Amino acid sequence: MKIGVFDSGVGGLSVANAINAALPDDEIILREDREHVPYGSRQPAELLSLVTPILQELVDLGCAVIVVACNTVTTTIIKELREHFDIPLVAVEPMIKPAAAMTKSKVIAVCATPATLASARYAELKKEFASEITVLEPDCSDWASMIEQTMIEQTEVADRMEEVLAKGADVIVLACTHYHWIETEIRKLIAGRAEVIQPERALIAQLKRVLAQLA
Repeated sequence: MKIGVFDSGVGGLSVANAINAALPDDEIILREDREHVPYGSRQPAELLSLVTPILQELVDLGCAVIVVACNTVTTTIIKELREHFDIPLVAVEPMIKPAAAMTKSKVIAVCATPATLASARYAELKKEFASEITVLEPDCSDWASMIEQTMIEQTEVADRMEEVLAKGADVIVLACTHYHWIETEIRKLIAGRAEVIQPERALIAQLKRVLAQLA
């Protein structure tokens, strides 16, 4: 079966690799929008105009399901995309619920793009699952560009992590798939002081459920 994977940039490759490892018998077709990355500072209407033709290409290529591996897209325009396309869209979104369940300090940190943090869906997730805990939102606004250009500012990442740890965070949510590429570095920076979570495992579990329904 053909599975489409879409992200604005290199974050999609991380997700595609994870899916390929979990589902080696399926064909993974990855599409990125490097020309317009990063998405995190763009408005929903512009995102819709950029994303729709790319997903349509994946549909035209015969994909039975598309993985939307972009938290910014999911939290801003996934409803409109699902209304437009007839095939299932399996989408990542910030892992507020599991982070809220994991935290012992009642403080979590969400590393995300400005668009994700400003979205109505993100506000809904916080209201539903994190109303009784503190949610820190460190400034990661330039991380996607930094990672896309493979120019990782280690000091900046370390500073953001120390900032949230000093405020009591014991769970760090990676709510942008670009950040998966620096997950190992982040884990080293906060080793023994906090947990790091990202959605690839949960995404693959949901994808398997959808594929089973399509079989």
